[in-house]
Amino acid sequence: MKRLVCFLILILFTFNTMGQNEHPMKVAMVSIFVKDPAKAFDYYTKILGFTEVMFSPENYIAIVKSPLGEDATNILLEPTEPNGIEVAREYKKKLYEMGVPVISFGADDIQKTYEELKAKGVVFKKEPTKTDYGYEAVFDDDNGNYIQLIQLN
Repeated sequence: MKRLVCFLILILFTFNTMGQNEHPMKVAMVSIFVKDPAKAFDYYTKILGFTEVMFSPENYIAIVKSPLGEDATNILLEPTEPNGIEVAREYKKKLYEMGVPVISFGADDIQKTYEELKAKGVVFKKEPTKTDYGYEAVFDDDNGNYIQLIQLN
């Protein structure tokens, strides 16, 4: 009986620690494919309010992040032109044609964020709408991508 109890404790401990990592990772950077990184950089910083991490237009490098903290995930505005990857160009085009957002940004008050962005000229494909998980809206990033804006319950 004692062996069975020890065995069950071992199984519970094993299942309880599966998937945990001694050195956990976080998402450090994601890519959004854009036709023109310089134009996208202006849009993401001046219109959406992201902060500059790195900007080197002559090298087609534009990296931004949320202003909400040093720990925010970096976003690489990755070029599909002039020497971009063909499959990335096609992927981006198909997602746009299907109306599929490439990324989701969170908002504490989606209605206020929607109004602020609309006042700056952002074109919304979908106004804030109630969903099972909160609210969502979708806008065009002026570089051939749809971006989802969400407010979770």
